[in-house]
Amino acid sequence: MIAKLRVFLEMIKFEHTLFALPFAFVGAILGAVTVEKRLPEWSECGWILLAMVGARTAAMGLNRVIDKSIDARNPRTAMRAIPAGLLKSKDVLIYIVISLVLLFWAASQLNSLAVKLLPLSVFFLVFYSYTKRFTWACHLILGLTIGLAPLGGWIAVTGSVSWTAIILYITVALWTAGFDTIYACQDMEFDREEGLHSIPARFGIARALGIARLFHALTAAGFALLLVITDLSWWYFAGMIVAAALLLYEHRLVKPNDLSKLNAAFFTMNGVLSAVIFVFTFIDLVVVKSW
Repeated sequence: MIAKLRVFLEMIKFEHTLFALPFAFVGAILGAVTVEKRLPEWSECGWILLAMVGARTAAMGLNRVIDKSIDARNPRTAMRAIPAGLLKSKDVLIYIVISLVLLFWAASQLNSLAVKLLPLSVFFLVFYSYTKRFTWACHLILGLTIGLAPLGGWIAVTGSVSWTAIILYITVALWTAGFDTIYACQDMEFDREEGLHSIPARFGIARALGIARLFHALTAAGFALLLVITDLSWWYFAGMIVAAALLLYEHRLVKPNDLSKLNAAFFTMNGVLSAVIFVFTFIDLVVVKSW
């Protein structure tokens, strides 16, 4: 079981939980300060962490099981654990069930709205993996799924939803759709051959990168709007500028005729961006603000 667990964690890239986790805590801090006029409690932060680990692990496990036949035919993914025979689907399903139980347990320790919205969250976790079979908007569906991280963090501490929470949700969704569109460029030819749908497969790499730039321009606008409508101030503004610079640099790394730096654009830049927004939000609302 220990050996299988190691393979499973490698298969789902467990370390990439860091993509969405900082935004979950951004949602929690911003929601607590905006609505409750307080900071999140340590217990709330702990349950949010467990919920995020459960949700992200279940989502990636489901994706690997649902896409196992596609992964087996794609040279880029053929050595993933299931098509390579390192894990069986039933082994992965065990971890998925454990992860969903962890998600439900964590949500039940927060508030009733968190529990009521769980079915919708689980629907998105499952539904996303099927979308590339019928729509090139699959990247936006992934965005709406990962965007549940900050929205969930907000709900966890407030038990409510507001327009500010929705703006944060949409901003993170557009950020995700942008970087996922860039990542999908490497599979354009395979997707076309297999009849799969993506923005690169539908519009070509050059136009896909242009669409990704549009998504990220709207992301930067969303971060700026949050500055205007909340108690965020200069520290957050500094972080927002750094995040915008990271988005610009990310798009300089990838070109229609040169995707050699795609992994750096996808993994490094976006991992750093989510951490930057969290750190500067934390400094602004927790360190600098007097409680």
